[in-house]
Amino acid sequence: MPHLNNSPSTIFISITGNVLKKIQAINGMNDLLPEDSALWQYLESTVATCLQSYGYREIRFPILEKTELFKRTIGEVTDIVEKEMYTFTDRGDRSVTLRPEGTASCVRACEEHGLLYNQTQRLWYAGPMFRYERPQKGRFRQFHQIGVEAFGFQGPDIDAELLLLTARLWKALDINDDVSLEINSLGTFESRERYKQALVDYLTAIKDQLDEDSQRRLQTNPLRILDSKNTETQGLLTGAPVLSDYLCDVSRAHFEGFKAILDAAGVTYRVNSKLVRGLDYYGYTVFEWVTDKLGAQGTVCAGGRYNGLVEQLGGKPTPAVGFAMGVERLILLLQTLNKIPQSIQPVPDIYILVVGEVHPYALTVAERLREHFPHLRCLTHCGGGSMKSQMKKADKSQAKIALLIGDDETETQKVTIKYLRENKDQQTLLLADAIAQLTIILEK
Repeated sequence: MPHLNNSPSTIFISITGNVLKKIQAINGMNDLLPEDSALWQYLESTVATCLQSYGYREIRFPILEKTELFKRTIGEVTDIVEKEMYTFTDRGDRSVTLRPEGTASCVRACEEHGLLYNQTQRLWYAGPMFRYERPQKGRFRQFHQIGVEAFGFQGPDIDAELLLLTARLWKALDINDDVSLEINSLGTFESRERYKQALVDYLTAIKDQLDEDSQRRLQTNPLRILDSKNTETQGLLTGAPVLSDYLCDVSRAHFEGFKAILDAAGVTYRVNSKLVRGLDYYGYTVFEWVTDKLGAQGTVCAGGRYNGLVEQLGGKPTPAVGFAMGVERLILLLQTLNKIPQSIQPVPDIYILVVGEVHPYALTVAERLREHFPHLRCLTHCGGGSMKSQMKKADKSQAKIALLIGDDETETQKVTIKYLRENKDQQTLLLADAIAQLTIILEK
């Protein structure tokens, strides 16, 4: 029989003698291991609790959508559609795409199922998104987002509510001192087009001085040049037209109303006139929560208004606003700031040691305990082993107590309670009496 080496560079030899190379995950698509899942569950449950307290309801939609959905909503000349989407032709000769973001899918699902017309909706979703870009710290090709969308609300109050909600979430996660809010208004489509033309005229005169990426964007998506990471390009933008000078009265009133609510609620922000969003459908309010604790990957939550998107997908005109936050980015921030509560690690309350061939009784005892204590975390030792090795595992599990079950306990229908965190004598009791004793112990 071939020898198998368990090192990372393992080469497997099949029974036919062929060399089988170890299969690894696709670059940029990572596994979530058990030791990390508790932190993810903590973040997701904290977010869900916060959203539910504001009346937001969860919606779920497919990972795979028709490619046309994203071309129509995101824009065919955006980096996402041009370079980053996972798009392929399926067996029905249809062009399909792994969703690169959630808003378009959420709008499609709501419109398809009649959730929008003459209604208001507060919705949220969570799950994987896919973009083919260079994997780096806090950014992956399969990444996870939590998104929030509100439909049917025209005024700036719902825009502000989203930021009050996120501010409360940062407090719950204990990172409120490590993130800051930047806001801007993109105005209406008409005012934005007037500004875009003024910006293009300004930049065309200095086109040769722009970086290569900005020169390309000048023809496709000039507003994205405003948030260029190139320092020389940013220097050239110092004298560029400012978007706020092109806002119409309606846009200006909406933005002022939005800021007034944030001021009244004590939410600190900075107006960033260069803040734009990378997707074509945004207008009016845009915002980002950013941090300086993660280097270049500083945005942890971003969004804004997209009043024209529902109509763009064939629905009736519907005001809408939302945001998305990157789960991996938030996890990285919590780890960097050491803001991970010790209590989130799953520690069993009881560890059941099984000595001898008594598994039927031991597993029956475990089920009786779970019935009596609905929230009990009970770990039953399986696979045999000496009492000494089992005790080591019980102690390592950090359980409060161990239940010893051997031949004597099985014969008398009893259990032995051993205290792992207290200096107390062990007790051998009938199961009913043991349950009464455990009730006292577990309530402490």
